[in-house]
Amino acid sequence: KNLSVSMATPTPHYSESARSPLSGIIGDHPSPTLLQGPGLANVNRVVAHPPSVDAPTAVNKPKKGTLIFDACFESGNLGRVDYISEHEYDLFIRPDTCNTKFRVWFNFTVCNVAKDQRVVFNLVNFSKTKSLYREGMSPLVKSSTRPRWQRIPSKNVFYYRSPEHHKNYVMSFAFCFDRDEVYQFSYSYPYTYTRLQNYLSMLDKRHMDYYSRERLAISVQQRRIDILTITHPKNLKPKFKPSTTKVVFITSRVHPGETPASYVCQGLIDFLVSFNPLARLLRENIVFKIVPMLNPDGVYLGNYRSSLMGFDLNRHWLEASAWAHPSLHALKKLILETHSSHSNCVDFYIDIHAHSTLMNGFMYGNVFDDDEKFDRQSLFPKLLCNNCEDFSLNNTNYNRDSVKAGTGRRCFGGCLDDRVLSYTLEVSLYCYVSAATHQIVPYTEEAYVRLGYNLGRTFVDYYRAVGYFTPEMIPKQRPKRVVAAASSSTTTQQHRKSTISGFKSISASSSSSQKGGASSNNNNDMVATQRSTILNGCRSNSPRAEREYYRQFEEFKKRFQVKVSK
Repeated sequence: KNLSVSMATPTPHYSESARSPLSGIIGDHPSPTLLQGPGLANVNRVVAHPPSVDAPTAVNKPKKGTLIFDACFESGNLGRVDYISEHEYDLFIRPDTCNTKFRVWFNFTVCNVAKDQRVVFNLVNFSKTKSLYREGMSPLVKSSTRPRWQRIPSKNVFYYRSPEHHKNYVMSFAFCFDRDEVYQFSYSYPYTYTRLQNYLSMLDKRHMDYYSRERLAISVQQRRIDILTITHPKNLKPKFKPSTTKVVFITSRVHPGETPASYVCQGLIDFLVSFNPLARLLRENIVFKIVPMLNPDGVYLGNYRSSLMGFDLNRHWLEASAWAHPSLHALKKLILETHSSHSNCVDFYIDIHAHSTLMNGFMYGNVFDDDEKFDRQSLFPKLLCNNCEDFSLNNTNYNRDSVKAGTGRRCFGGCLDDRVLSYTLEVSLYCYVSAATHQIVPYTEEAYVRLGYNLGRTFVDYYRAVGYFTPEMIPKQRPKRVVAAASSSTTTQQHRKSTISGFKSISASSSSSQKGGASSNNNNDMVATQRSTILNGCRSNSPRAEREYYRQFEEFKKRFQVKVSK
């Protein structure tokens, strides 16, 4: 709260592109350095118009088709808009607060659109060189009358290195506003701090004796950092509990832009508080301590990786500070105190993340020189793979990289004894490859929640495998495995047709592929493969490949402009 922010001049990530018609003039805001709304320097109902046109006033309102951009809301992110033409706009991601290295997350709205208006949006200052956008990933969109998030057809999305933008990486996508309403675009499924608080308040109202919610700490901006305890009441009373109680710590959302982590965490919580007999068995024997959101300030501000003060919290576990990293400091103290207690035994620490360049769910683990300890650590990922169609053992990795020394996984793997299993659970921001069909299946909000549900069931399998749960304790009729796929089912196909078809496809190829987004959506998963084939086997980040990606986009834009002119 004592932080003073001074941004007097535009920073390098807002430098002019080679084709900007006027230096930074966007509507009524001449500079992206204003402090507005929840985030710093987010655009606030900015009217994008040609430099030759006077800025709209209360009397002279913008005509339909003059787009108005806004990101001044919780978890919003858009730093600047450059009007290139009536059908093309350069958009700048606002960097994380106090840390200009990270520019990935975006979340903004567009209104005052004209029906059937077609546009190309270029997000021109991505900080990542590798991206799943080259594997078929595409931005998410929803609108006022269609509140369910949908993916833009991937054939209309391009990720390339642009010579027109100082060789920055640019993600361009074409879109058609098929109705006169407000549209929202996002990097991934948003999961805000307010949504979490509403969810926890709903759990509080159920008055479950095996669930409790406490305040672990207060963030720099005075937001609650909650910790949930889920277990049978007897496990918390010294008179009735066993000699040693096994404790499992779960954390999530240390990186604000990795929103799927919150859905996975919610799925785990839903399972643990449910009436499922497996969940009841876990509650009676294990204490679960869950911190659903370690970085609420970064989430609220719309950062991708940093806290309010610009720290990547998952690199500061070794030297956690009470004033700069309050959530880390409080949780680390609690875990060490719990483990040193004679009546408790910490069994697991799992930190949930989302990955921006790999597919599937997978885990990172620590390296042990002793083979027995390594085999014991590799057991849980194998069991999770048995329960989840979307989990990949091939992507699961065990390392001791010095770069990752400050992560929660490495910190607790080192400061606690070897009995404690410390993991990072990663899930792709885009998709997984189905083990049954070997096809790419994009993740949905429900699929992320199912992964959390399956994570909870895997604890039962683990404790049974190590002998802590006897066969008599396991319910005889276990529920069927909950998989994250089912994309090929009739229900999912019908739902896809009823939602995606509302957003028109803007393919510039054949007219037969123009009949609604749903009809062409089946080919979207193959787009990345087709583009890779054109590159004739050269590395995806080689100069030759970069030139080819840029050429593909330029050809697409030419066809798009011809179509618009007609």
